[in-house]
Amino acid sequence: MNGETKKKSVGSVLYDDVMGGLRPMIPFVAGGGILMAISFMFGMRIGDNSVNQFAKILYEIGHNNAMLLMIPIFAGFIAHTIAGQDALAPGMIGGMIAKTTGSGFLGGIVAGFLAGYLVKLLNKLLSNFPEDFQSIKKLLIIPVISTFVVGIVMLCVVSVPMAWLNQGLTGFIDGLGTQNLVLTGMVIGGMMAVDLGGPINKVAYTFAVAAISNGNYYPMAAAMVGGVVPPLGVALATTLFKKKFTKDQQIQGKTYYLLGASFITESCMPVALTDPVRMIPAGIIGSAVAGGLAMLFQISLPAPHGGIFVTPVVEGAISQKLLYLAAITIGMLVSALIIGFTKKPLKEQEA
Repeated sequence: MNGETKKKSVGSVLYDDVMGGLRPMIPFVAGGGILMAISFMFGMRIGDNSVNQFAKILYEIGHNNAMLLMIPIFAGFIAHTIAGQDALAPGMIGGMIAKTTGSGFLGGIVAGFLAGYLVKLLNKLLSNFPEDFQSIKKLLIIPVISTFVVGIVMLCVVSVPMAWLNQGLTGFIDGLGTQNLVLTGMVIGGMMAVDLGGPINKVAYTFAVAAISNGNYYPMAAAMVGGVVPPLGVALATTLFKKKFTKDQQIQGKTYYLLGASFITESCMPVALTDPVRMIPAGIIGSAVAGGLAMLFQISLPAPHGGIFVTPVVEGAISQKLLYLAAITIGMLVSALIIGFTKKPLKEQEA
């Protein structure tokens, strides 16, 4: 009994640490993602110099600034939750390395925990440091040592397997080719939901963006619908199956309608990670269905961001735009229903 309690306590602490990083990150994701979506509504095109200046400004703020800070903020505040203010800098630096090396959210989690527990250890080892030199310890010794260790581990250890993973997954998708469009769409859509914005998600998204540069707009449609389904599925599940979610989760779920519609896949992490065994697979299945349908319907989407807000940009007649929305709606319903039928009621969760 005591062993089970202790084990649950450790899991609860780790969960709280991750949530400590997620909560400060969400405003950056929301602000940046929605501004990006609006930029495409105003005609933003990647690599198109003829687009109006206002759309470029929106994209610059959203993509090149707000979204750039997402993983560093995430990692930094995981570290801050663990070890306080001293861990914020090495955590954010480790998160920035995860961002620049393509390690994504998984790398950010590693950076946050590494920085947090390293700083905690350093504070313990230096607990008897002379009182007169406390400022040197706080402002020089701990930041330098922790940043050095976190940086070395992230650059020399974490980034290597992540790079192999990305290359392998990209090669796998590329190998599917155009011989089986529906299967390709299902793989791209499902990958967008596997880690909710992490390395696997980014591999699928990068593949779709690369396809745009080659004049092939079908993979982006699969990636887009695959990315909006997880938060929309969670949002709908919290609406339809209220007895299985806390009041706080229901309130958060309402925000996911807008964030999910804006293609901010990461937004649903606070609720999805409360029950990842059931909710992550539900998102993957719903996204795979939506991605497969996007390819089946031969939806062509030249915009690399925007969710449902770039529906007018979908190429073809109005019927194609409606089919784009239909793929999203079906995927969302599939995901929400799986969550609703597999997730335990609150009373059983508490037991």
